[in-house]
Amino acid sequence: MTHSDSPIIGAYYYPGWHFCPERDKHFPAGWSEWDLVYDSRPRFIGHEQPNIPVWGKEMDCYPDVFERKIQAALTHGVRLFVFAFYWSRGKRIFQDALDLGFLKSPMGNDFQFAFMWANRMPRRVLPVKIPGKCPAEDPIIDPMRLVYTDEADFMSFIRFCAEHYFSRPNYFRLSEGFYISIFDTNFFLRQMGLDGAKKAICAAREWLFKAGCGGLHLAAIDPIPEFQGRLREIGFDSVTHYVFLPEWKGDFLQDYWTTAMARKDQWADYLVSTGLPYFPSLSPGWDASPRGADFGKEKPRRYPWWPVVTGRHPERFGRVLSAALDFSRRRHPEAPLCLITSWNEWSEGHYLEPDNRYGLGWLEAIKKVVYGV
Repeated sequence: MTHSDSPIIGAYYYPGWHFCPERDKHFPAGWSEWDLVYDSRPRFIGHEQPNIPVWGKEMDCYPDVFERKIQAALTHGVRLFVFAFYWSRGKRIFQDALDLGFLKSPMGNDFQFAFMWANRMPRRVLPVKIPGKCPAEDPIIDPMRLVYTDEADFMSFIRFCAEHYFSRPNYFRLSEGFYISIFDTNFFLRQMGLDGAKKAICAAREWLFKAGCGGLHLAAIDPIPEFQGRLREIGFDSVTHYVFLPEWKGDFLQDYWTTAMARKDQWADYLVSTGLPYFPSLSPGWDASPRGADFGKEKPRRYPWWPVVTGRHPERFGRVLSAALDFSRRRHPEAPLCLITSWNEWSEGHYLEPDNRYGLGWLEAIKKVVYGV
């Protein structure tokens, strides 16, 4: 895809809804992350749990399952899936949703897709409850989940993507480059070093050019101030976010409209601080309660127990999306991209697929903004 003056709405896709040997060995036979979603219960008055999918406990490694997702996306104005791509020195996780589900579906060669390098190994999906212990002191990120890279590994990653996916006509391009974002850009830069990251990105671009593949559009996700002014020099082309909604160190309960408007006011700040295009990221909600064991009144001030966003509603989400599209059209009229987190991360409370509370409301909100109907 090339530049367009029509809105480009992409949705991040969490590919964890099928059996995965590396994860499933930690759980009883037949367990899936759907168990967390279905078994979740309200933890305070007005708590919207559980949130049950109208489409049931889908296994997204099946083409017919993905065809329904693509049809729903197209009907309601979503033009792109940005798949979380789990890669660690050649090891891949959750690839069946992409390779067996999406790409083998009837429209898998037409609907646009791209990658967010999820430079984390998937967590041993919570809840984990140790009798008599509330895990407030445990590390937020298990060291075993960290994905370390270097120039050779980054080159292998880009080469793998080029050889298996970039050649497909429906791989999404922005500014004539293959779009890839890095989930934890800050960790990538810290462990590579700024000079090392610059060298790796430059080498990857040179390889793509010499191989006749084309360009690369590399997006930084949620860069900290320390790195923001150096991103262009290092080789990044734009900035965006994954979940950009709650204040992570704020109150336990946070109002959707208040938090969404606070984030909206920060979009332009990233343009100024990075000197790069900023493509807004918005979310229909946030509540990772299904992934956290219930400790009663004691709530660890950390993921997945804290915080919870309340007061979500498709109409409010639609108003935020309208503002995001207006921002992107004004700032980047040649490529008005907006990203939604996410299409289907049910266990963190941000999804567009139909649910038991609002039906198709989240998708209908997008359709109303995009098509006016």
